[in-house]
Amino acid sequence: MYLKIKRLIDVILALIGLLISSPIFLILIIAIKVESRGPIFFKQKRVGVYKTHFNILKFRTMRIDTPKDTPTHLLENPDQYITKVGKVLRKTSLDELPQIWNILIGEMSIIGPRPALWNQYDLIEERDKYNANDLKPGLTGWAQINGRDELPIKLKAKLDGEYVEKIGLWMDIKCFFGTIISVIKSDGVVEGGGRAEDKKELGG
Repeated sequence: MYLKIKRLIDVILALIGLLISSPIFLILIIAIKVESRGPIFFKQKRVGVYKTHFNILKFRTMRIDTPKDTPTHLLENPDQYITKVGKVLRKTSLDELPQIWNILIGEMSIIGPRPALWNQYDLIEERDKYNANDLKPGLTGWAQINGRDELPIKLKAKLDGEYVEKIGLWMDIKCFFGTIISVIKSDGVVEGGGRAEDKKELGG
């Protein structure tokens, strides 16, 4: 029953968020285009509910000449590829704003296990142990406010499992406000103002 209520909350909050953030969207779109050539948005293949695949949306944060198929944190010098605007977007997590669209069309939820990359087989396998792949992935989640990308795979999956067990309005409220605090403190942000979960984006 709560999942139906959760979906309604997702749609309402996503619409409100889209309305409020519209001026920010416009400013960021202009900033991205002015600083570097290339697309405004970046699409990345992620794992959705029941291990289906979907394309997550982000604002592009890297130059288009960044080496392909290389995780950002494995680049020799990631700072040289991340744009100035991109560093700010990553540090503040504003690059995730376009995922409001993923939420509106039902591919994601506001709160849930953070969607794994399609080839993060170890994380996907660990989440299977906790049925965490049977929920819609979230813009943020329990693992994100308890260590973000500093967490090892097994602990991240275990925290996702705790969310599955305790899913409810109070749990989602704790994740929501915990995320705001984490973003303000920049907890768990790694290389170049980026996140370890982010594989090399074609400029994303």
